[in-house]
Order: sequence, then C-alpha cells, then structure tokens
Amino acid sequence: MSAKIIDGVAVAREIRAKSAREVAALARVTGVVPGLAVITVGDNAASAIYVRNKIAACKEVGIRSELHQFDKDVVPAILLERIGELNRDPTLHGILVQLPLPPTIEVGTVLRAIDPEKDVDGFHLYNVGGLVIGDTVFPPCKPFGVVRLLEHENIMLEGQNVGASNIVGKPMALMLMQRDATVCICHAKTRDLAQFTILADILVVAAGQPNLILPQMVKTSAVVIDVGINRLPSGRLVGDVDFEGVRKKASHITPVPGGVGPMTVTMLLANTIRSAERTIKKTAIKEVIG
Repeated sequence: MSAKIIDGVAVAREIRAKSAREVAALARVTGVVPGLAVITVGDNAASAIYVRNKIAACKEVGIRSELHQFDKDVVPAILLERIGELNRDPTLHGILVQLPLPPTIEVGTVLRAIDPEKDVDGFHLYNVGGLVIGDTVFPPCKPFGVVRLLEHENIMLEGQNVGASNIVGKPMALMLMQRDATVCICHAKTRDLAQFTILADILVVAAGQPNLILPQMVKTSAVVIDVGINRLPSGRLVGDVDFEGVRKKASHITPVPGGVGPMTVTMLLANTIRSAERTIKKTAIKEVIG
C-alpha cells in the first residue's frame, strides 16, 4: 500500500479562497475590513521570511496588515506601550508578535499584554487555558491547521487513539480531546517511544528531530501528520518522519514541505476574520442596548 498524501497547499488554497469571499462580504455589508498588526523585534532571518509570508497572505485575501518593527535592544516598556496602543485601535482585529524574541525580553510578559480578543495566534494564557475547558477564543494556528486537514480528509477523530508529540502536542491534544479522541502525549525523550506510537490510529509528530519516526514505529493504515521541519546539512527540508518509509505503511501522510506549513498562516487569516466578525457583533449589541 501507499499512503494518500495530504496536500496542505491545496487545502490552504481552498480555505483562503473562502476567506477572501468572507472579507469582501464583510467590507460590502458592514464597511469593516479585518486588520492585523504584526510586531517584529530584531533581525532574525527566518522570522523575516515568516513575516513576509504572513503579510503577503493577508494581501491575498484582502486583510489589511501593519508591520511594526523594533530593534533587538528595544526597551521592553516601549514594546508593551505599542501593544497597548494596538489593543485600543478599533481598526485592528488581530495582533501577532513574531517569535522568537531577543533573550532580553520576557516572552510571557509580551504575550500576556495582547488583548485576548485580538490574540489571533492563540498564545495568550486566556486562549491556552480556554482549550482546557473547550472555550478558547482563538485556537493556536498550527494545531488548528492540523485539525482542519484531518476534517478535510474526513478522518474520524471520535474514539480514535492519537499520539501527539510535545510543544505542538499540548494544544493539539486538547483540541483533539474536545473531539472525543483518546490522546497520548510523548516527546523525543520518551522511553520506548515506539510502544506508544505503534498504538496510534492518528500520529501527530512535532518534535524537531529528523527521522524520529520510522516505519516500524507506525501502525499499519495509521494517519501520520508531520508538523516538524528540519534543514539538513545538504539544505534539504525534511520533517520528523521517515516519509518514504512510512508512506508505504500509512493510510494518509503529510509531506514536508507542503503539508501542515501552508495551513498555519491560513488559520491565522481565519482567526483574524473571526475576530473582526466578533467585534462587529459586539458593536451591534452595544448599539441596540445603547
């Protein structure tokens, strides 16, 4: 057998086309154009690429974007002041701080400064905590993208055994549990990792270690979602899964690149549009109450 390759590029394109229609409808009916502010600190080369992709994606679907750049030695208070200004700007519906931040800036403090109603990256403690009780405002974009891929492929989650790696795995596990999946969280240092992965009907891998998951560690006909992205000395990008080996055993598998990656930015757009819709509804309610 050979696994069906889940084409994240095609799924993302489909969702973005729908998002563009939603943005156009909002503008036409309410006059509101969803707005996203992106904050960068320092000159991290990888971050610069990610930010360019996010701004280009916003333009593609009609979302208005703003880029706020700070030097790596910015005084934290200045950064927090700017976030406060963006929180109060009614034309902005999403605020994203591109990570990583310089070591002189405490990440938690910065993320907590963002209004949870504008935390479209889903990193605020309010949104992370909301995952526990199933009441988050905005789900984290990468796990959100994984769920949308599974839903697009009509892969049943209810009652399935799911193995999820750490980092992405924590919010991923909570989102899958809300859909009645049975989840086991492991990581690269888990002893006898294979005894857990072999039980998974759906295996989500995001450990940051090339070829961590080998064919003998995967259940026959399992669905394998590879969230990892690693650059080999040759320059080639690979995931955490032995793709060529595992695809001969799995029923579905995501490639790297071209799998989960395109979905992450796409779900950021979806969260920003949802934030604008929430703002419109709240404004309408206030006007009625008056």
